[in-house]
Amino acid sequence: MAKSLGSSTNIIIRLEIDKNRCSFAQVAAAIGESGGDIVAIDVIRGTATTTVRDITVNVYDGSVSDRIVQRLRLLDGVSVVNVSDQTFLMHLGGKIEMQPKVPIRNRDDLSRVYTPGVARVCMAIHEDPNRAYTLTIKRDTVAVVSDGSAVLGLGNIGPLAAMPVMEGKAMLFKQMAGVDAFPICLDTQDTDEIVRAIQLLAPTFGGINLEDISAPRCFEIERRLTELLDIPVFHDDQHGTAVVILAGLLNALRIVGKRLEDCKIVLCGIGAAGIACTEMLLSAGATNVIGVDRQGALVRTNAYENEAWNKYASMTNPNLEAGTLSDVIRDADIFIGVSGPGVLKRADVQLMATDPIVFAMANPTPEIDPEEIEDIARIIATGRSDYPNQINNVLCFPGLFRGVLDCRASRVTERMKLAAAKAISEVVPMDELSEMYIIPSVFNTQVVPKVRDAVVDAAYLDGVARRRDYRDKSKG
Repeated sequence: MAKSLGSSTNIIIRLEIDKNRCSFAQVAAAIGESGGDIVAIDVIRGTATTTVRDITVNVYDGSVSDRIVQRLRLLDGVSVVNVSDQTFLMHLGGKIEMQPKVPIRNRDDLSRVYTPGVARVCMAIHEDPNRAYTLTIKRDTVAVVSDGSAVLGLGNIGPLAAMPVMEGKAMLFKQMAGVDAFPICLDTQDTDEIVRAIQLLAPTFGGINLEDISAPRCFEIERRLTELLDIPVFHDDQHGTAVVILAGLLNALRIVGKRLEDCKIVLCGIGAAGIACTEMLLSAGATNVIGVDRQGALVRTNAYENEAWNKYASMTNPNLEAGTLSDVIRDADIFIGVSGPGVLKRADVQLMATDPIVFAMANPTPEIDPEEIEDIARIIATGRSDYPNQINNVLCFPGLFRGVLDCRASRVTERMKLAAAKAISEVVPMDELSEMYIIPSVFNTQVVPKVRDAVVDAAYLDGVARRRDYRDKSKG
């Protein structure tokens, strides 16, 4: 049986009830018959004829919530004042705030943190701009920047609606790696304006995390910013996804006893994540990657309107296999989906090589329901937390940015990304590897320090680290 896309949660329904026209028993019955379980009842206020109550109801998915509310609105004498749930309550007033590191208790403190004492610090930075890394928040601060054009599972919802996602990302940065991240949602989807805006903001930050910007614009934005800025720019939807997918594949291949360079890999969805994932696979040693999108398998002998596809085709599909996904998946060792729900069929997996590895990454609905193929696929991974082997970007970006900040890297290199992938894979000990455990939990406390150290070591090897002794933070 397929799993529900939702999970149990509580909603709070505020009702105004006319006592002369409806009893609370009728309200309770309507909720129960609609699939909800009443957890708590709080009387907010009341008069001789009316009562206002908050009813906390446990529900198992959003459709149950909608059904309960619709049923209550049909009751004579009942007015639904408001409906909220635990998720909405967590977002009230936003999820992050700024806190000073030292209190201002008296005039002496004030003179040090602000005028006149701060002038000495300003001039020290003016004389040596590198001191901004030791005397300001720059050393630990990242901008999480989006235009809201490609929010996961939601599409082009704009900057205001994208803010809760960016705030959540900032929370993960702070809790996982001690990185102070600030959400910045730009009210433009013009490439030039985005590049210029980030360029102007850059002096405040030690790194830029681009998020939820649609392809192909995201490629140009990242490229131009990398050329313009002296701090690392990282488009997480591309490279974070690629890093974690590679980490999972490295462990999956250990289980099935295959080498990456010997595998036939079919990747479905040639957008930002798909292209970055393919580039990383090729850097890691893969030799036979076939990309499939709406027009079927990409082949270098064809010409495509999408220039990114032409570039992709030129570096993949060495045997010039053509046709649909079902045509080219025959004898494939690995399927990677970064596309949409339902594109992979059970019959397709049956055509794959022995011990097939299936990474169905579309979220929230994978390319194929894992239960459909659990008897024929050796290893299955998804982007969801309610299945084993969740491929989640949070395994990469906190540790990676902690590393680039600690060594003051000027950019993120391919070697640093490969090092991050290997570090994530090595968190799972060989004696614990199994079909159901190829990737560590996002709450595994070993992940961030291992990724950080691996990224820093790679940064020094590539000559992009600018801090002499990065491990001792007391040394500027």
